[in-house]
Amino acid sequence: MNIQRFTAPTAREALAKARMAFGDGTLILSNRPTASGVEVVATGEDTLEALDRNEEARQKQRQAPAKTAPAVNPDSQVIEDTAQLAMSTLSFQDYVRERMLRRRHEAMAVQTTPAQQELSEPPARAAIRPTPTPVARNVSVTPDIAPIQVKKAAPRAPLAAPTAAPSQDIVDELHAMKTLIEDRFNTLTWLGQARQNPIHSNLMLKLIRSGYSPALARTIMERMPEDLNAADATRWVMDVLTRNLRTDAASSAIHEQGGTYALVGATGVGKTTTAAKLAGLCARTYGPASVGLITLDTYRVGAHEQLRAYGRMLGVVAHLAHDRAALQDLLGLLSNKKMVLIDTTGIAPNDPRKRDMMDTLDLPEIHRLLVLNAGGHGDTLDDMVNSFKTTGLQQTILSKTDEAAKIGPALDATIRHQLVLRGVTTGQKVPEDWERADASNLVAMSMRSPAKSAFDPKMTDLGFFFAESTRMQPGQLHA
Repeated sequence: MNIQRFTAPTAREALAKARMAFGDGTLILSNRPTASGVEVVATGEDTLEALDRNEEARQKQRQAPAKTAPAVNPDSQVIEDTAQLAMSTLSFQDYVRERMLRRRHEAMAVQTTPAQQELSEPPARAAIRPTPTPVARNVSVTPDIAPIQVKKAAPRAPLAAPTAAPSQDIVDELHAMKTLIEDRFNTLTWLGQARQNPIHSNLMLKLIRSGYSPALARTIMERMPEDLNAADATRWVMDVLTRNLRTDAASSAIHEQGGTYALVGATGVGKTTTAAKLAGLCARTYGPASVGLITLDTYRVGAHEQLRAYGRMLGVVAHLAHDRAALQDLLGLLSNKKMVLIDTTGIAPNDPRKRDMMDTLDLPEIHRLLVLNAGGHGDTLDDMVNSFKTTGLQQTILSKTDEAAKIGPALDATIRHQLVLRGVTTGQKVPEDWERADASNLVAMSMRSPAKSAFDPKMTDLGFFFAESTRMQPGQLHA
């Protein structure tokens, strides 16, 4: 196997030496710092191809039925071992493992009891054993010989199985390593090209500092035209974000459209306050009799009283449903209402009660509204969206935008998961602190230069951000 070590003062020079030796199909197996610089261990793609061919030949040789079944000969074992010395270093572990298994079976055969040794003797030796009478020979020898051959052949069949699996695992790991290395080289190449263009570099840094994920930022930047100046490039990026942020701007407002909505989400994101704001908007437009309020929150102390207090302020009665049957009865009672709002218990993604609550809401007339904290961390928002994901249209509301230092992570999650944004809340006033979702205003708000933060990366840190990132799937972004 052609594996070589290259040492240079820097990693870039070591990689250059490796590429000069193996060409474009260079595979980096490892790298480590040394006293004289950086040491890189590399090989070529043809090595993997040769390993695949050798492995296929070995598997065909194992699977091919033997034409004859000769007895085990020590000389043939020596010849086999001599042939195995030509194997590659990667398959040497399989050879050692096979030898250890063979020796273990031989040791177990030596430690068998005298009776087992007598039964395991070959038929030729059993035939010449002295017997008391010819009748005894006909009764005892013949029945023993037939099962002896079956018992000796059975343990030999699976001996080749343990050697094939580890070898295939090694090949799979090498292919996975090859894919990983190619992806990393593509990322490094893309980063190198982006760094040569200061406009790309500055926009990438701005997107990351605004809270957008490396996956979305890379997908956008790879599609940006090359001939744009700084101002046009910034407008182009903001236009792409605006175009991909789905809102209900083309349809009626949610309180004008009406329907039955269940507000779901984590604890403390503002579900009860959001329900009160939507109820207030509908009551102000169509009257208090057009709104129905239901709460399923029997876990949090004072949850029902909070919604009831909002209802008294709006002139609306708030009802409490303990289970699915009570919820169905209340929905039938409030079927003549313009809008029915269901306040639910705050549930964490790993809370065992989440399944029961989602089953309770699994009714055809109920639409779910996922309430997300606009100031949440990107990973937390992703976890919440994946936890409450449903089939069909997914609608969301961003709450507490007035408390968010950056709304980029929330917009990023909305774009990547293709959620429909139905509105945003901007404070605690009911129902005044409610706004319809305006994509251009939200994107402009997210791209404003925030105050300096200890969490903001520098230009030299972009490599760490994009090293593990993968581009979005085709069709998820319209550029």
